[in-house]
Amino acid sequence: MKSRSTFTPYRRGPSAAQLMRKPRDATDFLTSDNAMATLMPAITRMAALQKSCAAILPAIFKSCDVMNFEGGQLVLSMPNAALAAKLKQQLPKLQERLLKDGWQVNAIRIKVQVGKNYVVPPVERRVLTLSTAAVASFAELNEALEDSKQNQALKTALANMVRRNTGVK
Repeated sequence: MKSRSTFTPYRRGPSAAQLMRKPRDATDFLTSDNAMATLMPAITRMAALQKSCAAILPAIFKSCDVMNFEGGQLVLSMPNAALAAKLKQQLPKLQERLLKDGWQVNAIRIKVQVGKNYVVPPVERRVLTLSTAAVASFAELNEALEDSKQNQALKTALANMVRRNTGVK
């Protein structure tokens, strides 16, 4: 007897080995290739140095990166000149602590990387409000001042402040 079979096109699915394999992370990828594997010690050292610097100066190192560390010279990048000036004031402290931690840092250079994306966190603004007694006192002062050319700017400022704090448009 002949059995009738329906034709199924050949589709290749994942092999059992592929199903059992775990996803590779960056470290696995770098160590698998000989050329990339030579970079691993340098990458590990730079990451450890970045972590040490961030532990010493956490506020400044949120926006700072270790660019290079060769021959005892540490090169750091900053997103703007103002932050670079702040870091420059802290360099003796940073170098001293790195030496204590075992890093042979003879000199530290700062490079300003203008194109680097750095977002300044927004400053939370306080809203100051005057009590009703204070607003009434300013309104009373505005009424008590004589109408003269010298007092006109002060009277205008007082009237605007009273208007803003009473909600009157």
